[in-house]
Amino acid sequence: MFRGQFEHAIDEKGRLSIPAKFRELLGEEKTLVLTGSDSFLTAYPLAEWRALEERLRANPKFKREQRDFLRFVYSSAEDVAMDSQGRILIPQGLRQRSGIGREVIVIGVMDTIEIWDKARWEAKVASAPPPEELSAKLGELGI
Repeated sequence: MFRGQFEHAIDEKGRLSIPAKFRELLGEEKTLVLTGSDSFLTAYPLAEWRALEERLRANPKFKREQRDFLRFVYSSAEDVAMDSQGRILIPQGLRQRSGIGREVIVIGVMDTIEIWDKARWEAKVASAPPPEELSAKLGELGI
């Protein structure tokens, strides 16, 4: 289970060091699948990505929303291998699409890792609802 946040920098070659805590959790898994959005990147361990694919296969593909989702996710998906120093190369297209610059925040979100541009992450945190409101929402969900 990935949790916590870590401040890192992307080097001039586009490489990002995966936090040591996360590398320990990945164990022998050296491949991550990166997907992008307009705000951040999500890194799936290969086993999690395959589990997601199995759940997607179980749904009817003739639904327009399903096809749109698959197109969006798969068109941005990239397999990236971790090198011996625990770094991954983040393709420039994904960095641009997600607005990621040099300074990033790497966060653990249960079974995935998110990579945020530092300024965007700080803005997201600053605009988050107060803890009491979040707790109330969790209560509404039965959590």
